Parts: sequence; C-alpha cells; structure tokens
Amino acid sequence: MKISIQIEDFDLTTELALLLGKRTDIGAVASFVGLVRQVTSELNHENDVFSMTLEHYPGMTEKALAAIVKQAEQRWKIIDATIIHRVGVLQAAEQIVLVAVASAHRGDAFAACEFIMDYLKTEAPFWKKETTADGDHWVDPKVTDGAARERWKNAE
Repeated sequence: MKISIQIEDFDLTTELALLLGKRTDIGAVASFVGLVRQVTSELNHENDVFSMTLEHYPGMTEKALAAIVKQAEQRWKIIDATIIHRVGVLQAAEQIVLVAVASAHRGDAFAACEFIMDYLKTEAPFWKKETTADGDHWVDPKVTDGAARERWKNAE
C-alpha cells in the first residue's frame, strides 16, 4: 500500500507501473484522478476558481487513509492500492488526488476504488479553500459526498 500526501504533482503512468510492479496475479487496475475545476457552483452560482488551497493534518491524514484502505481490503479482494493526495496551492486543471486499486478481478478493483474515494472525501482530514473573484471561501462537504459514503454503509 502506498499513501503519499505531497505538494508535487504525480505521473499517472509512473504510479500505475509502480503499483503493478512485476506481479502476474493482477488482472485489473481501477483508478480515479481528481482535478481542480475552474468553475464551481458551491456558492449557489457559477464562479471561476483562480486556485484551490488544500490543507491537511500531518500524521492523522495518512493514518485515516490507511484505515480506509484497510476497510476496503476487508470488503474486497485487493492485491494493492495507491493513494496520492496533493496539498498546497493548486490551479485549475491540476491533479489533486489519485486512487488506484489492483485486484485479480475488475469488480473488486472498481468497487474498492470507488469506496476508497467516497470515504476519502468524507473521512480524511483535508480542508479546501477556493480563491475566486469574490474572495476566499472554505469548501463545505457536499451532501452528495455524504450520500455516497452512506450507500456503502447500507450495503454491508
């Protein structure tokens, strides 16, 4: 399992190659890359985002992400997983997060990847601040993120 909180960008091809290594038991890799959107409707109107600042709680964040992966491992047959989450000031179209899951079968890889991302959005201690023409605004959790997490709890 690789968990990295970092300022620098990541290369998807490199990270997937590291996840695969020389293993021959992996039959599927599912991945998700989250990006900074230039336009947001968080303030009940469309607004250009000049930048997004992401903050975290060092040590606690890595432990929270590892716990989320462990939960996924208890539900699906995961061979390995990678989570990279960037912090600092990011511009529109820059990569924020990578979640990649390797498994023998695609169903496990897809489900575990989506589960990890849904829990990361709601359980990991990250804070986002958008800078727009209206000024700086802390981003509140979305109702849809909570609903996505809850559906996994209902599926137990």
